[in-house]
Amino acid sequence: MSAAGATPTTQTLHRFHSAVNSGDPDVIAKAIDEFVAPDVLFHAPVPMGGTGVEALKRVWEVLLRAFPDIRVTVEETIAEGDKVVSRNTVTGTHLGEYRGLPPTGKTVTYSEIFVFRFADGRIAEIRGVVDVLTQLRQLGALPS
Repeated sequence: MSAAGATPTTQTLHRFHSAVNSGDPDVIAKAIDEFVAPDVLFHAPVPMGGTGVEALKRVWEVLLRAFPDIRVTVEETIAEGDKVVSRNTVTGTHLGEYRGLPPTGKTVTYSEIFVFRFADGRIAEIRGVVDVLTQLRQLGALPS
């Protein structure tokens, strides 16, 4: 989406992705507190426990520990009403434990699609589809 066609929700999501790509756990935690509702509903196939923003923060702690150079590239966004869909490509180098796998040093590239529902200018619900199969195959955890 071009800047001319940006909406307040897509601008918020862009700022959130910028924070995520900083690789700084403190910047990410502050962005979650700023852009995400405390009681966010989070539906995604990611390792976590807890609910709300704490669950989302835990996800990013796990991802940053495993892939310290993780990068989310937004390929496209579609906004309609209170929802924004973001199709992303994620890359990172496996330098820390992840899903029980010791570090492999391998680079992963996988796709994900997230639907964000906004309420009162903040992310109130997140639904995600992450290509975990590709990710685990690239790490050697599953046969190709």
